[in-house]
Amino acid sequence: MQLNYGNQDFIMHSSGSLYWPSRNILFVADVHFGKVDHFRKNGSALPSRVGLENFRKLNLVLDEFQPEEVIFLGDLFHSTQNKDWDRFVAWVKLRKEKLVLIIGNHDIIPQYHFEDLGIKVLPHLVDETLFLSHHPEEKNGLFNICGHLHPGYRLRGEGRQQLKLSCFYKKKQQLILPAFGAFTGHFLIEPQDDEDVFVVSDDLVISIR
Repeated sequence: MQLNYGNQDFIMHSSGSLYWPSRNILFVADVHFGKVDHFRKNGSALPSRVGLENFRKLNLVLDEFQPEEVIFLGDLFHSTQNKDWDRFVAWVKLRKEKLVLIIGNHDIIPQYHFEDLGIKVLPHLVDETLFLSHHPEEKNGLFNICGHLHPGYRLRGEGRQQLKLSCFYKKKQQLILPAFGAFTGHFLIEPQDDEDVFVVSDDLVISIR
């Protein structure tokens, strides 16, 4: 699904990522690496393979778009270092893209660990007419691309059928990306009349309008 802002075009991908073709940049929000291992360590009966899904999914998107740069819009890791950190270090060494991390509220791993891997770490970033952040923020004259909310939307059928899906949530000057990571949950939204929601399902991105 294509999205236009000003004179810039973006592609909303069914993975929940956002691609900026003219700059060859991929935006990814809320991967939450290590979340599954964090819960397993605290007694939750989750299969370890669920945590590997984030790496598989990310590799597929990178192979599809082949970006020069990947900007993670916060909450790259869920908590402290665990087995996923070792997997992440090995993954970074195999990648050729420039990697940037905009710090999120869950990113408590010391910044220098990322910088030692060649990852640039920032509190936020202004790029042309874009304001890139983790938390949704309004900036005059800039279009905010962010994450944090894990937006989801409830579809209702004519009967009592209901389906909750991840979504891109677009306001006038803002686009909130869905959580990229598996096992992250949803914050269900109720859009206003001047807002739009693009639900994500399998290999499709569909506007509810």
